[in-house]
Amino acid sequence: MRVRQVLCKDLRKIAGEEWRESARSPYVSNGIAYVPVKDGYPADTDLTPRVPYKGRGFHMLGTIAILHGREPTGDEILEIETWKNPTGILWVRSYNGRERIPDIRILSGTSSEVCHHELGMSFWLNPAEVMFSQGNRNEKIRMTGSVKHGERVADMFAGIGYFTIPVAKQGAAVHAMEINPVAYRYLIRNIKENHLDNSVVAGCGDCRDLLSGKYDRIIMGHFDAPLMLDAAFDHIREGGTIHMHAAGMRAPVIPEKYRGACSDEGTVRRIKKVAPHKWHYVLDMRVG
Repeated sequence: MRVRQVLCKDLRKIAGEEWRESARSPYVSNGIAYVPVKDGYPADTDLTPRVPYKGRGFHMLGTIAILHGREPTGDEILEIETWKNPTGILWVRSYNGRERIPDIRILSGTSSEVCHHELGMSFWLNPAEVMFSQGNRNEKIRMTGSVKHGERVADMFAGIGYFTIPVAKQGAAVHAMEINPVAYRYLIRNIKENHLDNSVVAGCGDCRDLLSGKYDRIIMGHFDAPLMLDAAFDHIREGGTIHMHAAGMRAPVIPEKYRGACSDEGTVRRIKKVAPHKWHYVLDMRVG
Protein backbone atom coordinates (compact mmCIF):
# COMPACT_ATOMS: atom_id res chain seq x y z
CA MET A 1 0.00 0.00 0.00
CA ARG A 2 1.46 3.35 -1.12
CA VAL A 3 1.22 5.98 1.62
CA ARG A 4 2.24 9.45 2.72
CA GLN A 5 3.26 10.13 6.29
CA VAL A 6 1.23 12.82 8.06
CA LEU A 7 1.18 13.87 11.71
CA CYS A 8 -2.07 12.71 13.32
CA LYS A 9 -2.86 16.26 14.42
CA ASP A 10 -2.78 17.35 10.75
CA LEU A 11 -5.19 14.72 9.38
CA ARG A 12 -8.07 17.18 9.15
CA LYS A 13 -5.97 19.51 7.03
CA ILE A 14 -5.54 16.89 4.29
CA ALA A 15 -9.12 15.50 4.43
CA GLY A 16 -10.05 16.88 1.01
CA GLU A 17 -6.73 16.49 -0.79
CA GLU A 18 -6.97 15.09 -4.32
CA TRP A 19 -4.12 12.60 -3.78
CA ARG A 20 -5.76 10.87 -0.80
CA GLU A 21 -7.42 7.47 -1.30
CA SER A 22 -10.54 8.22 0.77
CA ALA A 23 -11.93 4.68 0.49
CA ARG A 24 -9.10 3.35 2.69
CA SER A 25 -8.38 4.33 6.30
CA PRO A 26 -4.94 5.54 7.43
CA TYR A 27 -2.73 3.31 9.56
CA VAL A 28 -1.73 5.13 12.75
CA SER A 29 1.36 4.45 14.88
CA ASN A 30 3.20 6.66 17.41
CA GLY A 31 1.48 9.86 16.34
CA ILE A 32 2.06 9.31 12.62
CA ALA A 33 -0.74 8.53 10.16
CA TYR A 34 0.20 6.56 7.04
CA VAL A 35 -2.38 7.83 4.55
CA PRO A 36 -3.15 5.73 1.43
CA VAL A 37 -2.35 7.48 -1.87
CA LYS A 38 -4.24 7.23 -5.17
CA ASP A 39 -2.54 5.82 -8.26
CA GLY A 40 -0.71 8.49 -10.23
CA TYR A 41 0.32 10.56 -7.20
CA PRO A 42 3.71 10.41 -5.42
CA ALA A 43 4.01 8.55 -2.12
CA ASP A 44 6.54 8.55 0.72
CA THR A 45 6.77 4.79 1.12
CA ASP A 46 5.10 1.42 0.63
CA LEU A 47 3.53 -0.43 3.56
CA THR A 48 3.31 -4.20 3.57
CA PRO A 49 -0.32 -5.22 4.21
CA ARG A 50 -0.78 -6.17 7.87
CA VAL A 51 -1.78 -9.77 8.52
CA PRO A 52 -4.95 -9.91 10.66
CA TYR A 53 -4.41 -10.94 14.28
CA LYS A 54 -5.67 -14.47 14.92
CA GLY A 55 -4.13 -15.19 18.30
CA ARG A 56 -5.32 -15.39 21.91
CA GLY A 57 -8.17 -13.02 22.80
CA PHE A 58 -7.27 -10.00 24.94
CA HIS A 59 -8.33 -6.41 25.46
CA MET A 60 -6.40 -3.20 25.94
CA LEU A 61 -6.67 -0.88 28.93
CA GLY A 62 -4.71 2.14 27.82
CA THR A 63 -1.33 0.69 26.81
CA ILE A 64 -1.68 -2.54 28.84
CA ALA A 65 -2.98 -5.83 27.41
CA ILE A 66 -5.31 -7.81 29.69
CA LEU A 67 -5.99 -11.55 29.44
CA HIS A 68 -8.51 -13.72 31.30
CA GLY A 69 -9.19 -17.45 31.45
CA ARG A 70 -6.48 -20.11 31.27
CA GLU A 71 -2.80 -19.27 31.68
CA PRO A 72 -1.38 -17.97 28.37
CA THR A 73 1.44 -19.77 26.63
CA GLY A 74 4.77 -18.16 25.73
CA ASP A 75 3.81 -18.13 22.05
CA GLU A 76 0.51 -16.37 22.82
CA ILE A 77 2.34 -13.71 24.85
CA LEU A 78 4.82 -13.18 21.99
CA GLU A 79 1.98 -12.81 19.46
CA ILE A 80 0.39 -10.04 21.55
CA GLU A 81 3.74 -8.30 22.01
CA THR A 82 4.35 -8.39 18.26
CA TRP A 83 0.83 -7.22 17.37
CA LYS A 84 0.28 -4.43 19.93
CA ASN A 85 3.67 -3.70 21.54
CA PRO A 86 1.97 -3.06 24.91
CA THR A 87 3.82 -1.58 27.89
CA GLY A 88 2.64 -4.59 29.89
CA ILE A 89 0.68 -7.83 29.58
CA LEU A 90 -1.38 -8.90 32.59
CA TRP A 91 -3.12 -12.21 33.20
CA VAL A 92 -6.07 -11.63 35.52
CA ARG A 93 -6.80 -14.91 37.29
CA SER A 94 -9.73 -13.68 39.38
CA TYR A 95 -11.14 -10.79 41.41
CA ASN A 96 -11.21 -11.37 45.15
CA GLY A 97 -13.51 -10.25 47.95
CA ARG A 98 -16.13 -7.56 48.11
CA GLU A 99 -13.48 -5.01 47.09
CA ARG A 100 -12.91 -6.94 43.82
CA ILE A 101 -9.10 -6.83 44.12
CA PRO A 102 -7.42 -8.35 41.04
CA ASP A 103 -5.36 -11.52 41.42
CA ILE A 104 -2.90 -10.90 38.60
CA ARG A 105 0.35 -12.09 37.15
CA ILE A 106 2.48 -9.74 35.08
CA LEU A 107 3.55 -11.71 32.01
CA SER A 108 5.49 -8.97 30.24
CA GLY A 109 6.60 -5.41 30.93
CA THR A 110 5.05 -3.58 33.88
CA SER A 111 1.70 -2.44 35.19
CA SER A 112 1.21 1.23 35.95
CA GLU A 113 -1.45 3.92 35.88
CA VAL A 114 -3.05 4.26 32.45
CA CYS A 115 -5.87 6.32 31.00
CA HIS A 116 -8.40 4.13 29.21
CA HIS A 117 -10.67 5.89 26.71
CA GLU A 118 -14.10 4.42 26.03
CA LEU A 119 -17.29 5.84 24.48
CA GLY A 120 -15.95 9.38 24.75
CA MET A 121 -15.04 9.00 28.44
CA SER A 122 -11.70 8.74 30.26
CA PHE A 123 -10.94 6.25 33.04
CA TRP A 124 -7.69 6.37 35.02
CA LEU A 125 -6.68 3.15 36.75
CA ASN A 126 -3.89 0.69 37.42
CA PRO A 127 -5.30 -2.68 36.27
CA ALA A 128 -3.05 -4.49 38.76
CA GLU A 129 -4.83 -2.69 41.61
CA VAL A 130 -8.49 -2.33 40.59
CA MET A 131 -11.02 -4.06 38.36
CA PHE A 132 -12.16 -2.82 34.98
CA SER A 133 -14.82 -4.96 33.32
CA GLN A 134 -14.48 -4.58 29.55
CA GLY A 135 -17.44 -6.94 29.11
CA ASN A 136 -19.81 -4.35 30.59
CA ARG A 137 -19.39 -1.99 27.63
CA ASN A 138 -22.80 -2.77 26.11
CA GLU A 139 -24.46 -2.48 29.51
CA LYS A 140 -22.95 1.01 29.89
CA ILE A 141 -24.40 1.96 26.53
CA ARG A 142 -27.79 0.62 27.58
CA MET A 143 -27.70 2.52 30.85
CA THR A 144 -26.95 5.80 29.11
CA GLY A 145 -30.02 5.23 26.96
CA SER A 146 -32.21 4.35 29.95
CA VAL A 147 -31.47 7.18 32.37
CA LYS A 148 -33.41 10.43 32.09
CA HIS A 149 -32.04 13.91 32.63
CA GLY A 150 -32.48 15.00 36.23
CA GLU A 151 -32.92 11.52 37.71
CA ARG A 152 -31.38 10.86 41.12
CA VAL A 153 -29.30 7.70 40.70
CA ALA A 154 -27.48 5.58 43.29
CA ASP A 155 -24.45 3.60 42.10
CA MET A 156 -23.98 1.24 45.05
CA PHE A 157 -20.76 -0.39 43.81
CA ALA A 158 -19.21 2.42 41.79
CA GLY A 159 -15.65 1.11 41.40
CA ILE A 160 -13.68 3.62 39.35
CA GLY A 161 -16.86 4.97 37.78
CA TYR A 162 -17.86 2.40 35.11
CA PHE A 163 -21.55 3.36 35.39
CA THR A 164 -21.27 6.59 37.40
CA ILE A 165 -19.46 8.47 34.63
CA PRO A 166 -21.75 7.59 31.65
CA VAL A 167 -24.94 8.06 33.69
CA ALA A 168 -23.78 11.44 35.01
CA LYS A 169 -22.87 12.52 31.47
CA GLN A 170 -26.49 11.85 30.53
CA GLY A 171 -27.63 14.45 33.05
CA ALA A 172 -28.38 12.35 36.12
CA ALA A 173 -27.49 13.41 39.66
CA VAL A 174 -25.42 10.44 40.82
CA HIS A 175 -24.63 9.29 44.36
CA ALA A 176 -21.58 7.03 43.86
CA MET A 177 -20.44 4.65 46.62
CA GLU A 178 -17.29 2.54 46.74
CA ILE A 179 -15.82 0.54 49.63
CA ASN A 180 -12.32 -0.05 48.18
CA PRO A 181 -10.19 3.04 49.01
CA VAL A 182 -7.91 2.50 46.00
CA ALA A 183 -10.85 2.28 43.58
CA TYR A 184 -12.44 5.26 45.36
CA ARG A 185 -9.31 7.34 44.72
CA TYR A 186 -9.61 6.59 40.99
CA LEU A 187 -13.36 7.27 41.11
CA ILE A 188 -12.71 10.80 42.41
CA ARG A 189 -10.02 11.33 39.78
CA ASN A 190 -12.29 10.12 36.97
CA ILE A 191 -15.14 12.35 38.09
CA LYS A 192 -12.79 15.32 37.78
CA GLU A 193 -11.22 14.05 34.54
CA ASN A 194 -14.67 13.93 32.91
CA HIS A 195 -15.72 17.32 34.36
CA LEU A 196 -18.59 15.89 36.39
CA ASP A 197 -17.86 17.44 39.80
CA ASN A 198 -21.27 19.14 39.83
CA SER A 199 -23.15 15.96 38.87
CA VAL A 200 -21.69 13.35 41.24
CA VAL A 201 -21.54 13.06 45.03
CA ALA A 202 -19.14 10.28 46.02
CA GLY A 203 -18.61 8.43 49.31
CA CYS A 204 -16.14 5.78 50.47
CA GLY A 205 -17.60 3.01 52.62
CA ASP A 206 -20.24 0.29 52.77
CA CYS A 207 -23.04 1.32 50.41
CA ARG A 208 -25.68 0.07 52.86
CA ASP A 209 -24.51 2.75 55.29
CA LEU A 210 -24.13 5.49 52.66
CA LEU A 211 -27.52 5.25 50.90
CA SER A 212 -29.55 8.35 51.70
CA GLY A 213 -33.11 9.33 50.83
CA LYS A 214 -34.92 8.04 47.78
CA TYR A 215 -33.59 7.41 44.28
CA ASP A 216 -35.21 7.15 40.85
CA ARG A 217 -32.73 4.46 39.83
CA ILE A 218 -30.34 2.21 41.73
CA ILE A 219 -27.44 0.43 40.01
CA MET A 220 -26.14 -2.67 41.82
CA GLY A 221 -23.10 -3.64 39.74
CA HIS A 222 -21.67 -6.40 41.96
CA PHE A 223 -22.31 -10.15 42.03
CA ASP A 224 -23.13 -9.85 45.76
CA ALA A 225 -25.98 -7.47 44.91
CA PRO A 226 -28.78 -10.05 45.63
CA LEU A 227 -27.62 -10.09 49.26
CA MET A 228 -28.21 -6.34 49.55
CA LEU A 229 -31.64 -5.96 48.00
CA ASP A 230 -33.20 -4.94 51.33
CA ALA A 231 -31.12 -1.76 51.32
CA ALA A 232 -32.02 -0.99 47.69
CA PHE A 233 -35.76 -1.47 48.21
CA ASP A 234 -35.61 0.78 51.28
CA HIS A 235 -34.29 3.63 49.12
CA ILE A 236 -36.08 3.32 45.75
CA ARG A 237 -38.91 5.67 44.84
CA GLU A 238 -42.31 4.47 43.72
CA GLY A 239 -41.93 3.99 39.96
CA GLY A 240 -38.15 3.67 40.20
CA THR A 241 -35.94 0.93 38.79
CA ILE A 242 -33.33 -1.30 40.43
CA HIS A 243 -30.67 -2.82 38.14
CA MET A 244 -29.34 -5.87 40.01
CA HIS A 245 -26.24 -7.67 38.68
CA ALA A 246 -25.74 -11.34 39.57
CA ALA A 247 -23.82 -14.42 38.45
CA GLY A 248 -25.07 -17.98 38.19
CA MET A 249 -26.02 -20.94 36.04
CA ARG A 250 -29.59 -19.66 35.74
CA ALA A 251 -31.05 -16.22 35.21
CA PRO A 252 -32.07 -14.48 38.45
CA VAL A 253 -35.70 -13.82 39.31
CA ILE A 254 -37.29 -11.34 41.70
CA PRO A 255 -37.26 -12.91 45.18
CA GLU A 256 -40.68 -13.75 46.56
CA LYS A 257 -40.50 -11.12 49.33
CA TYR A 258 -40.10 -8.29 46.79
CA ARG A 259 -42.60 -9.41 44.12
CA GLY A 260 -45.48 -7.52 45.66
CA ALA A 261 -43.49 -4.29 45.43
CA CYS A 262 -42.72 -4.72 41.71
CA SER A 263 -44.96 -3.86 38.80
CA ASP A 264 -43.98 -6.96 36.77
CA GLU A 265 -41.67 -9.98 36.78
CA GLY A 266 -38.68 -7.90 35.72
CA THR A 267 -36.44 -8.00 32.65
CA VAL A 268 -33.27 -10.11 32.49
CA ARG A 269 -30.27 -9.69 30.21
CA ARG A 270 -27.32 -12.04 29.88
CA ILE A 271 -24.11 -10.00 29.77
CA LYS A 272 -21.15 -12.40 29.48
CA LYS A 273 -19.82 -15.79 30.50
CA VAL A 274 -17.75 -15.63 33.70
CA ALA A 275 -16.96 -19.34 34.25
CA PRO A 276 -17.98 -22.73 32.79
CA HIS A 277 -21.80 -22.85 32.83
CA LYS A 278 -21.89 -19.56 34.77
CA TRP A 279 -23.12 -16.23 33.36
CA HIS A 280 -23.24 -12.60 34.36
CA TYR A 281 -26.85 -11.37 34.35
CA VAL A 282 -28.64 -8.09 35.03
CA LEU A 283 -32.20 -8.10 36.37
CA ASP A 284 -34.22 -4.89 36.04
CA MET A 285 -36.95 -4.50 38.66
CA ARG A 286 -39.55 -1.77 38.28
CA VAL A 287 -41.04 -0.77 41.63
CA GLY A 288 -44.68 0.23 42.10
